[in-house]
Amino acid sequence: MEENQLNAVILKRVEIAPGLIILSVRPDGWELPDFEPGQYAVLGLTGSAKRVELSDPEAEALPSDKLVKRAYSIASSSKERDYVELYITLIRSGSLTPRIFALKEGDGVFLAEKFKGVFTLQQVPEQSNIVMIATGTGIAPYMSMIRTEFKERPQRRVAVFHGARHSWDLGYRAELSTLAYYFKNFAYLPIISQPDGEKEGWTGATGHVQDLWRKKPIEPRWGFQPKPDDTHIFICGAPAMAEETAQILSSEGFKEHKKKEPGQVHLERFW
Repeated sequence: MEENQLNAVILKRVEIAPGLIILSVRPDGWELPDFEPGQYAVLGLTGSAKRVELSDPEAEALPSDKLVKRAYSIASSSKERDYVELYITLIRSGSLTPRIFALKEGDGVFLAEKFKGVFTLQQVPEQSNIVMIATGTGIAPYMSMIRTEFKERPQRRVAVFHGARHSWDLGYRAELSTLAYYFKNFAYLPIISQPDGEKEGWTGATGHVQDLWRKKPIEPRWGFQPKPDDTHIFICGAPAMAEETAQILSSEGFKEHKKKEPGQVHLERFW
């Protein structure tokens, strides 16, 4: 197969908010590979693909046959065999996302036939609690983990911290709120940084997601504050948030996980 062949189709396109979409992408004539929740897929389109109207003009036109590729964390369960779900934000000046946002259901797209990444639960002991901290579309790999692993082990304590500018930018909010309602060991902790723009008001937490961690909101839910000996923490999102949160956790005794030096803090760094 030629690398620039559009070997998959857009099965479903859902606009969550301006500049935020959820895509379901189905392979065309081949089967999805096995993957671990937390891994990423690679999408691509050629330079000839049109850009969405909201995008910035390109400083220099790409060759029409050049395949532009980017990695996107998979949000769907690894048990799902028909499609992969991706949560994507529009980068108006980017080369690929303006083209992705112009796609309609039924359009073709390139999907790499192998999924990659080490931002998974494989290094987490089964008895450990899990905290997931994200901003924006950084919530995507956690949705795959939750949809796959939590359904199999609903007794495990899981807490999801999700930060965004506005309430409408909190993708998967309804699904996560429902889990928190039905499972007392599942905590969903959203926070927004620009509450003044809320038309109907916002009664939840405000500020940045790392500020929310400092307030220790898990303790009243779990009956204890997470510690390095009982909890693993995942971080995915804006680089500045990730680095600041990692520093806060380090001051609390948590150690970043590395291949040769196991720890309790896992950072997704392909951002």
